[in-house]
Amino acid sequence: MSSPGAVTPSTADDGPTARRETLSPSRSSPAAPRPPAVRRPLLIAGLVVAALNLRPAVTSLSPLLKEVRAGLGMSGAVAGLLTSVPTLCFAVFGLAAPRLARRWGPAAVVGAGMAAIAVGLLLRPYAGGVPGFVALSALALAGIAVGNVLMPVVVKRWFPDRIGPMTGLYSMALAAGTTAAAASTVPLTDALGGAWRLGLAAWALLAAAAALVWAVLTVRERGEGAVRTPGDARDEPGARITRSPTAWALAVYFGLQATAAYIVMGWMPAIFRDAGVSASTAGVLLAVTALVGVPLAFVLPRLAARLPRQGVLAVVLAAFGLTGYAGLWLAPAAGAWAWALLLGVSTCAFPLALTMIGMRARTGAGVVRLSAFAQSAGYLLAIPGPLLVGWLNESTGGWDAPIALMAALMVPQVVAGVLAGRDRTVEDELGTGPDRTAEGEPRPGRPAR
Repeated sequence: MSSPGAVTPSTADDGPTARRETLSPSRSSPAAPRPPAVRRPLLIAGLVVAALNLRPAVTSLSPLLKEVRAGLGMSGAVAGLLTSVPTLCFAVFGLAAPRLARRWGPAAVVGAGMAAIAVGLLLRPYAGGVPGFVALSALALAGIAVGNVLMPVVVKRWFPDRIGPMTGLYSMALAAGTTAAAASTVPLTDALGGAWRLGLAAWALLAAAAALVWAVLTVRERGEGAVRTPGDARDEPGARITRSPTAWALAVYFGLQATAAYIVMGWMPAIFRDAGVSASTAGVLLAVTALVGVPLAFVLPRLAARLPRQGVLAVVLAAFGLTGYAGLWLAPAAGAWAWALLLGVSTCAFPLALTMIGMRARTGAGVVRLSAFAQSAGYLLAIPGPLLVGWLNESTGGWDAPIALMAALMVPQVVAGVLAGRDRTVEDELGTGPDRTAEGEPRPGRPAR
């Protein structure tokens, strides 16, 4: 670490001091220039509208899945496969984001992703058959995948001194988009005459609006010559990201929190209904679980950015989750509202994971690679969880074994969260950061970490 008072531009994102929200512009990294104040409102609007589009392609389909199956003649097996497509697409297409961002710039790639979402959502209801519906769903999910990976990169580049608040803002917008699509798709479909195709296609309008905003941002970025900032080529890590223990810890934490979230969203209503809760109340309980994450998604990243280590937050969130699972096991109906709230708090591990991605790399290029690896590997890890819960429920005829599995997964999640929350960066571990020479030795005058 550098000595007090000797912070250089190349280390502006290094250590807890740089995470405080009162940094002056002079202490921002040259690889992540602060935007002019006149353009900040447009950038903030771009973050929000992009985040709003990162889940409706998934959550707008669930309430209408019965109508979609009937309209397309979709089998139960294909419908089950369709519910696993999002995590698979997030994992596979997210890997392409770093290469695309290096070639075209993050803003252009996010804009293209928004356009892909718009096209996919607009055309998939009218594809004429199951293969076309699945293919166009995959197109929309590919756009979401690159957005998932590049949102932390955009925050790191344009708001290096506001990582916590900006991550909180787009995390809150993402949660709001998730909830809005789940809650309003059926009423929207009814308002459009009950046509499920129109109800699904309507969400393309929101994505089209986001694509327009990001087109403007891309033009401005290119006009300022900021597609590749001067430090990008130098700061791209030469060593494989898989050599970083922190990258692996983040990938495992991201994957296990995603596993928990998909299990809760997919199976919690069934647990309540089997305990005697009505179908309508079970739906409201799921909405409560989603809604509690909206304000917390804004607050939690701000808190995480002020802490030198974020492991304590991972432990606290896991404690909420374990308490909720214990309640589901002991008295699922009697304390249903409490368990829904507790599990809603627990699922806020997602914005915490996003915040740590932005803090565990010193450079924009490092954030690109770390985000792509952690999210892609994490989503791959998350694929079997919901399927395993369903198999255990069917095999045992009850929910004791699935709930025990959910609780057990919290243990490695906490361990990974504590390891990912340590005050270090992947550049430190790979020996490729701007503080080091090509041979990996610390530069003269700067002690090694």
